[in-house]
Amino acid sequence: MKFISASTVNGTVIAPPSKSMTGRAIAAALLSGGTSVIFNPSSCDDSLAALRVAEAMGAEATRGGREIVVKGNGALRGSMTERVLDCGESGLCIRMFAPIAALTGGEVTLTGTGSLLKRPMHMVEEIAGLGALCTTNNGYAPITIKGPAKGGSVHVDASESSQFLTGLLMALPLCRENSLVTVSNLRSRPYVAMTLSLLRHYGINITREEGFERFSIRGNQSYRPCVYRVEGDWSAAAFLLVAGATAGSVKVTGLKANSFQADKAVMEALDIAGAEITIDEDYVLVARNELKAFEIDAKDCPDLFPPLVALASCCSGISVIHGAQRIRHKESDRAHALCSEFGRLGIAIELSGDTMKVHGGKVTGAQVDSHNDHRIAMACAIAALNGEGKTAIGNWKCVAKSYPGFFTDIERLQGNR
Repeated sequence: MKFISASTVNGTVIAPPSKSMTGRAIAAALLSGGTSVIFNPSSCDDSLAALRVAEAMGAEATRGGREIVVKGNGALRGSMTERVLDCGESGLCIRMFAPIAALTGGEVTLTGTGSLLKRPMHMVEEIAGLGALCTTNNGYAPITIKGPAKGGSVHVDASESSQFLTGLLMALPLCRENSLVTVSNLRSRPYVAMTLSLLRHYGINITREEGFERFSIRGNQSYRPCVYRVEGDWSAAAFLLVAGATAGSVKVTGLKANSFQADKAVMEALDIAGAEITIDEDYVLVARNELKAFEIDAKDCPDLFPPLVALASCCSGISVIHGAQRIRHKESDRAHALCSEFGRLGIAIELSGDTMKVHGGKVTGAQVDSHNDHRIAMACAIAALNGEGKTAIGNWKCVAKSYPGFFTDIERLQGNR
């Protein structure tokens, strides 16, 4: 159990590196025919899974204090060291590396552990239209692929996740034929914009047409090895900023104001709720104020649901968050987990279709379960800061999936009061 006492927080925290950007940068470095340096990489479990997969696919990686040096192997020429790729519990890892694995000439199996084996993977079966063979376990992992993919036309239904689309955008430029990707029901559009920006940095050009509905991809391109710096993670920082808004004052450094990361939308919710906000060139400062209910559409940023629920629990009135169907197949059924655990904390949540309504009130100390979900554990901890008594969080070490230092940072903020 991890115990969180109600308390004021105050201080400065450096945002942990973005795990979304780290995973993409590792994949791009693998596909480069030379040595790339990734500065400020995330060391969370998901990022380490991406690095482990890249090494199994033939990359040589050296980890230093503040960087990873990756020697790639171009279009996956040469032998892979392993044919079974362990993606841990990372949805990005398995969906992104599936199209990349299709570039190889042999059979490759991608699998994982825990909740990853219960997350939908049927979308990757579209790889078969590109010339590779692909089978899943009735729409779930493990995924078995036999390439090589040659390119061509493929349609992607991105209503559940944009992660497979990211993998296609990374892999198809290395196919021998040109490709056309058409997309319907795209969610998490900012993450696709992040992918395109990173690809340009590595020398890959993709033509985006009709918004984000068509992507024309020239084949036989080459990744350019380079130096890439990972920016701070808005997804992790959202919890810290909500802590400042509800329980004191928190300054977070290392965040990029013009980031492509979807979860910078937390600033919109904080602003509507009435938090005191200061944005400077190298930091964001959020301080407690009288908070009112807010309404926000989180379909493009579903990972914000947990910190937004923590924020709403401390607002007067009923806050409305749209996009709840996007959080049913995460590390947990987050819609159910949030209703269950915040109910234990004295906060009522209503679910109606795609909409979640959070009744602001007084958080009371309780024993809660993380559901082995890093974002549920962090949301409960943040809410408990502005509550009464002490809250015990079970299975709290799951925060290592995205933010290993979360509880250390929270305890430091409590110690500065």
